[in-house]
Amino acid sequence: MMNPDRLVARAPFFYGWVIVACAMCANFARQGSAVATLSIFAVPMSDEFGWSRTAFSGAVSLGGVLGAIISPKVGVIVDRQGAGRVLAIGTLLIGVSALALAWTSSLIWFYVAFCIGRMAFAGPFEIAVTSAVANWFVRFRARAMSYTALAHSLGLTVLPIVAFVAIDLWDWRAGWLGIASLVLVIGVLPNALLMIQRPEDVGLRPYSDRREGTDDDASTSGKDDLEVSYTRKEASRTPTFWLLIAFSMLIYPVQAGVSLHQAPHLIERGVSLAVAATAVSSFSFTAVIGGLVFGHLEGRMGIRWGLSASAALLASGTIVMLYVSGPATAYLSACTFGAGIGGLMTLLPVAWANSFGRRNIGAIRGITLPLQTVAQASGPLLSGVLYDTTGNYDTSLMVFCGSGFAAAMLALFIRPPKKPVPA
Repeated sequence: MMNPDRLVARAPFFYGWVIVACAMCANFARQGSAVATLSIFAVPMSDEFGWSRTAFSGAVSLGGVLGAIISPKVGVIVDRQGAGRVLAIGTLLIGVSALALAWTSSLIWFYVAFCIGRMAFAGPFEIAVTSAVANWFVRFRARAMSYTALAHSLGLTVLPIVAFVAIDLWDWRAGWLGIASLVLVIGVLPNALLMIQRPEDVGLRPYSDRREGTDDDASTSGKDDLEVSYTRKEASRTPTFWLLIAFSMLIYPVQAGVSLHQAPHLIERGVSLAVAATAVSSFSFTAVIGGLVFGHLEGRMGIRWGLSASAALLASGTIVMLYVSGPATAYLSACTFGAGIGGLMTLLPVAWANSFGRRNIGAIRGITLPLQTVAQASGPLLSGVLYDTTGNYDTSLMVFCGSGFAAAMLALFIRPPKKPVPA
């Protein structure tokens, strides 16, 4: 393995941007187990094996629960050993999962194969990516996080299209092989070789703007080093901690429940598979734009207003989805929903890091992420059950719409906790 000090010494810029690039590679590859990617396979795999939508959705929920179980341990590992190893192993598991899915022959095989990747997706990645960026950036943290969200959305844009093209040219098994190839090539090596846990490990401080050569920025670097850090116990005693958890539990069923069943819903509304696949990708592309916009405006609008706007966009996109009647409304709903996801993926990790500091962020997210993951797992399962009960997705979309607007209102009450800054 390369010597970290030598890498940092040779870097002509602040090494934190290399950390961001590694996190971006991981976030792109992570989407091999995303519900939006799986949604492209929902119709061909369910039709071939005769599975119900509840049975198909259950794999997402089970994988999410398994991710929740391992999250507390992963959080401690990230704080002690760094994010690089966790991201490299997690990406490897997602690649292996996609390879195994290409050989699916039964529902049990499908569950085992997908749950391996979904477990890695739901637990280690969320913690490790947030911790990696938060450790290297205090100032411009939202901007740095927006780039990782950009990679997240690019993965959701590219991988569904790769899956669709492979399915259209060959079959769904070729689609999973294409996903596996991209995941393994892009995700593993950068994080295994280049990731460094904290800037202090190589003689740096979090985002030293003096390297960028501006006097104004240099004058703020001392201020950045005074960020207050909370322990898990201290954080859990603040209202902010529980408000962020409540917000997550309201919004993540919407994010996952709509994302997984988006393509089947569009197809049942008379939209072709090609349009459905490009709608999924367009919602992901819009998430790129939304993430960048929210990341750059965070300093002006504040975290709570940004989170509220993101949740409102998710709810609004869900409303439009109820009225899809052709390609135009399909793309409108996808783009609105995608802009909300971009804001959510960018700002929620920043909200946790800004509220409780960077030193124990892995441990704090390790105990909070299970609740978020369970909420995320409940969305696809609820949508699948309601579909099998009613014969359409309208009821679940109405439930998700209400949950999204409730989250938007709740976000307005989220404020950073008060703790004296160390002298």
